[in-house]
Amino acid sequence: MSPELQALYQELIIEHNKYPRNYGRLESYTHSAQGYNPLCGDEVHLTLRVEEDKIADIRFEGKSCAICRASASVMTTVVKGAPVSTAEELFTAFHELLTQDESPHFYNLPAGAQEKLKIFSTVKNFPLRVKCASLPWHTLHAALHHIDRPVSSE
Repeated sequence: MSPELQALYQELIIEHNKYPRNYGRLESYTHSAQGYNPLCGDEVHLTLRVEEDKIADIRFEGKSCAICRASASVMTTVVKGAPVSTAEELFTAFHELLTQDESPHFYNLPAGAQEKLKIFSTVKNFPLRVKCASLPWHTLHAALHHIDRPVSSE
């Protein structure tokens, strides 16, 4: 990856951290989950409203590092309005992007989702940060499956 592209990705992460999308808590929601990373202390709380098997709305809040917060912000933008099955596909693809050299599910995503998630592709070079970026996604997975205990990014 070129230095220019890495700089752009870093800039986008900083922007999503500074101005997160969908930050806050929904007043009325059908699903929620709490995520916690004991290694660094990141905490994420998700509330979402699922209607007719689609994520009608989603919000997050918590105390976390820039990568975790940016990941939660981007995640909410790509899953909002999507069918639950698509959110699960995005979860799998994002996890592969962060943890594997090959990510076949990632390249099956629509181009718009690929572009938004690709900004985290360099995170795999920093193994301790993989858990930061993946925590919101694990929390989403738990919320969608009604897992009622705090989840971690492991």
